[in-house]
Amino acid sequence: MRKSFIGVRLKRFREERGLTQVALARALELSPSYLNQLEQNQRPLTVAVLLKLNAVFGVDVQRFSEDDEVRLLAGLKELFSETLAEEAVSLAEMEEMAAHMPGVARMLIRLGQRQREIQERETALAVRLGGTPLPKPMPYEEVRDFFYDRHNYIDAIDTLAERAFTAWNLKAGNPQDALEARLRQQHGIHITRKTASPEEQQDGALRAFDPEQRVLSLSAYLRPGQMAFQTATQLAFLEAGDTIAAITGEARLSSAEARQLLGIGLANYFAGALILPYRMFLERAERSRYDIERLAHEFGVGFETVCHRLSTLQRADMRGVPFFFVRVDRAGNISKRQSATDFHFSRIGGSCPLWNLYETFGQPGRILTQLAAMPDGRAYLWVTRAVSHGRPGYDAPVKTFAVGLGCDVRHAERLIYSRRLNLKERENFTPIGVGCKLCPRENCLQRAFPPIGMPLAIDENTRRFAPYAA
Repeated sequence: MRKSFIGVRLKRFREERGLTQVALARALELSPSYLNQLEQNQRPLTVAVLLKLNAVFGVDVQRFSEDDEVRLLAGLKELFSETLAEEAVSLAEMEEMAAHMPGVARMLIRLGQRQREIQERETALAVRLGGTPLPKPMPYEEVRDFFYDRHNYIDAIDTLAERAFTAWNLKAGNPQDALEARLRQQHGIHITRKTASPEEQQDGALRAFDPEQRVLSLSAYLRPGQMAFQTATQLAFLEAGDTIAAITGEARLSSAEARQLLGIGLANYFAGALILPYRMFLERAERSRYDIERLAHEFGVGFETVCHRLSTLQRADMRGVPFFFVRVDRAGNISKRQSATDFHFSRIGGSCPLWNLYETFGQPGRILTQLAAMPDGRAYLWVTRAVSHGRPGYDAPVKTFAVGLGCDVRHAERLIYSRRLNLKERENFTPIGVGCKLCPRENCLQRAFPPIGMPLAIDENTRRFAPYAA
């Protein structure tokens, strides 16, 4: 494992707590000169020092992880590739900023995101109305970034749900009876199951609560795991409302709509954490080597639900494999993306067509694996499958998505999906990129757009097989 030289974060940690170098060195049982060398990146921040920081201050060691630096570097690359600057920003300068000025880097990335969102709205409105652009991001984008910035783990909600699982006597794989009992006994709410008519099927509600009648109506077409999730979501609003309100109140969101959506997102998070309690779920995941289908069977939920939960297992004292989770439709629109680590999802120009995520649409029900290499040298194991949601019946509407769960290749041996894969021969990994507009691979045959900021080889006398070759 590469040693981490990230002294600026240690210095920032010390300054946030108002400590001198001498005081922090004493607390960590280090010499002041050694601590000074750590802060000046003259010595690596070792595992022993990280464990001491955790023991003395309770600090999450993820704060000092290389993954955060990689995230920042990817964000800076995207930012400066889009910016029409007179002088290009070199990779070395971006690496220096990510390593030594992470706070400045984050602020620049946020400003760039806000500028891009405004520009996109200006273009859209100019086409549609010719009116004034909206100066705010879309609410769902803010909520998505809220979870992404927290590595898709919300401790206050997760631990509350885990305590509730025990207190309410829930059973893994069959929690519905206990959930209904909780609703009935504590809140006087009864559940009815409604079968929608053919005319109502497309727009019929999966869950509808009538607060005056104290009745929760659930669609009769829900599978047991889906029914438990919807019931648990309703309990989240009733039992975890104060915690959800506190988190949404502190979140830096620009609108009431965004706060409402965040509240729903946190309620859904509670529901997932309730029916898939952290410690139990992590232990079974480790025991099965993260076998998604086996976990789905044991807990009575779907493939997508398990993938989503696996991407949240980042409790400071009990971490699972740091996964990234993504869901796309046939057109390549990313409707869900969450990351517990450093994988960078493109926000512009679509995703890479060489990603095996898109192959799953042609092979429904089959799990596909891919060892993929990014242009920066990092490599990942991807596990993908197509999933469908809908009601039974001829001509009933169905939604189909491709779901992907990925992790850094250094964690691949912990997954059952690496069993027949050669993790050593990296030259055989599939070369993919963030997206065509950001990918530097010059001669990719699947390139849809030229890379931003790179010169094109334009020759009217020559036609190349690879489009937009440099």
